[in-house]
Amino acid sequence: MVITNKPSIIGLVLLLLYFFQFFFNIKWEWLGNLQITEMYKRWSGLVLAIFILFQWALTFTRIIKRLRKYAMKMVDVHKWLGAISPVLFYVHSINAGYGYLSLLTYLFFANALLGYVNLDVIKSSNELLFKGWMIFHVLFSIVITVLTFFHIGVVFYYK
Repeated sequence: MVITNKPSIIGLVLLLLYFFQFFFNIKWEWLGNLQITEMYKRWSGLVLAIFILFQWALTFTRIIKRLRKYAMKMVDVHKWLGAISPVLFYVHSINAGYGYLSLLTYLFFANALLGYVNLDVIKSSNELLFKGWMIFHVLFSIVITVLTFFHIGVVFYYK
């Protein structure tokens, strides 16, 4: 399978780079130091939360009749933002976290990978494959969104 979809290629490279630094413990000390400050965590977390919420815009352009004319353009925006998502995540957190945060991290990256290996890349028109792919992508997105709001609640409750 040769991938010619630019957002998928860029996303896969960035995802591989994230895991490379994670598994080989390669850290930018200045970023790690920045990430332990409260203001940085909150602002970078806000950017990541806005990103996650904005990715839902594609769904709204598909289900709201008067927004459907924007759906195809939103597919491109959705894919390109998804492609840079490992960078957004890395800027917020070098580490995967513990407990529910590690679950959030792994689901975030599994969903990104699922997005990179979409049906345009697979070149399949199999309806069962499409429905299965869509169910998992949306299910992961819902869980990621819920865990994100849970994380925000925990962060602000315990501060």
